[in-house]
Amino acid sequence: MDIRILPGNIANMIAAGEVVQRPASVVKELMENAVDAGADSITVAIQDAGRTLIQVTDNGCGMSPDEAVLCFERHATSKIASVEDLSDIRTFGFRGEALASIAAVSEVVLKTRRETDEVGCEVIFADSRHLSTQEVAAPRGAGFSVRNLFYNVPARRKFIKSDNVEMKHIVNEFLRIALTRPWLNLTLTSNGKDIYVLKSAKSLKFRIQDLLGSNVVDSVVDINTETSVVKVSGYVGRPDCARKNQSNQYFFVNGRYFRSPYLHKAVMNAYSNLVPEGYSPSYFIYLEVDPHTMDVNISPTKTEVKFEEDNVIFQTLYACIKEAVGKNSFGDAIDFDLEGAPEIPVLSRSYRESGPVVEPGISYNPAYNPFQNDGFPSETSPYSNTLGYDNTGVPSAEGPVSGMMPDIYSGSTAYGKTPSVYGQDEFASERAKFVDRRDDYGKLFEDKILPSTQVLIVKGKYIFTPVKSGVMIVNIRRAAERILFDNYMKNASSERCCTQASLFPVQVRIGAADMYLFSECRDILEKFGFDIEPQGTDTVVVKGVPESYSTEPDSVEKLIPDLILALSDDHVSARENMISVLAGRFARLGAVNSAPVRTPLEAQRLIDDLFACSNTEFTDSGHRIMSVLPEDDIAGMFR
Repeated sequence: MDIRILPGNIANMIAAGEVVQRPASVVKELMENAVDAGADSITVAIQDAGRTLIQVTDNGCGMSPDEAVLCFERHATSKIASVEDLSDIRTFGFRGEALASIAAVSEVVLKTRRETDEVGCEVIFADSRHLSTQEVAAPRGAGFSVRNLFYNVPARRKFIKSDNVEMKHIVNEFLRIALTRPWLNLTLTSNGKDIYVLKSAKSLKFRIQDLLGSNVVDSVVDINTETSVVKVSGYVGRPDCARKNQSNQYFFVNGRYFRSPYLHKAVMNAYSNLVPEGYSPSYFIYLEVDPHTMDVNISPTKTEVKFEEDNVIFQTLYACIKEAVGKNSFGDAIDFDLEGAPEIPVLSRSYRESGPVVEPGISYNPAYNPFQNDGFPSETSPYSNTLGYDNTGVPSAEGPVSGMMPDIYSGSTAYGKTPSVYGQDEFASERAKFVDRRDDYGKLFEDKILPSTQVLIVKGKYIFTPVKSGVMIVNIRRAAERILFDNYMKNASSERCCTQASLFPVQVRIGAADMYLFSECRDILEKFGFDIEPQGTDTVVVKGVPESYSTEPDSVEKLIPDLILALSDDHVSARENMISVLAGRFARLGAVNSAPVRTPLEAQRLIDDLFACSNTEFTDSGHRIMSVLPEDDIAGMFR
């Protein structure tokens, strides 16, 4: 086995596999270098989502010609000089791998000038090779032009996704830098079009408003606490503004963005019982700790941080958010199930003033025997003739006792005189007359009578309807999900969309990053029945939604984050799989956002549509839609 030292260009290309994963990684590294150079104005220009050009210009300290060449060497850095400096890192970069890795997989042109120099210099690198250095006129600072990313690594270039997806990642990296330092002047353009033009903000709150809109600012409350271990500041979202998608969730430590599932759990614990399951709040949390008590050198992307006293930070963060939530009176809401509850009348004032309330008495007949006369009321029972029965168990001549029930038989001659002795034929005749009178009894309860279709809606969630073998129970939400899924698949195959237009189009600000998702999947959304048009760089206008979706403005606004969550999944990026996967997700969204089933006619229509589907028993996700309760099981309940 021969052991050899790898050439510098190969080593740089290997490092580029970790540092430069996509065009957004280049934007991140160059912007962080600009911040470390002391710039207060940074401009980022993108062409073709970074494939063709990534240009980052700043007004920082600049470099000399020798430094401009040296910065492309591996492990060349101005951030650290000794082992002790590793324990006190306060800058974004420190390893000196970024520029070397970028120059290994692209063509890089650097123009830079220091404030004390009269002219600047231009340095060109390609495939880790220094091609040329010459004097040029250049403004103070540095300007990097990265062209043809991964031109010499065709396999890696194939993994670059569509322009809209890559631009979404670029915008996200831009936002993370912008949120770390609100005082910076930042500009982002794509193919000559301005995406963000940010002026220096007076505070973090103004920067959040410039980036994400006033609706996000209005939905957050501030947090602020300081201990000997950590200082916590920033903003957390109100519980009632929680969303299903985990957008607008940022952790920063000492001005550096990082991810931490552990601290995210602290945030979610603070919102326990305040947000629905599956929902999470927005937060912009800034931590300040002693650099000696943390390590940022645990991942190539430097987005993971290890704290020395992470349990203390966990408890401090939890208590801080809990206090902020308590100060703003966000508590558990008492939600009673009032559907189907009886109406309890309130005593009027005149009745209360009429005199003291007398406790009602109880009267009963101690001689009453329920087993006498075949189980029918006796002659002496106070309840005899209450429902129009005599001692024989057939309707009495008088009908219901006066005062006990409304006299619905006034003027009726159907009963006639009750015979003293009943033969079998006479009993059958009278029984037939009684059965015929059931409709008359039903008039007392017209609002409770089932329609001819015999459909019953229970708690707005289930439909009960008789079938030949018993009673069929249908889950309304899952039935709607199956119907919508089949409709989506038909529309996608036939290129026919069924859209119900909103009376008033709804504008929703979603941010520049998520705007690219709608642009990427706009044709698929149209096939499913959505009519969503972009407006500006960060706003969409919802003009129509698929059938069965609610067109109420509040429902439409809540729908957009769910769509973003469904579209942002990288697992459905393959075009051939996207339609079926998104059809299932949109069907579930539509079932949740569908208009409620309130009337028997609507319930019957839902059942009819369900039985017209390809599968009536299970949803696309495999959940059962209906169940049949056999008649024998029902009878067994009453034995």
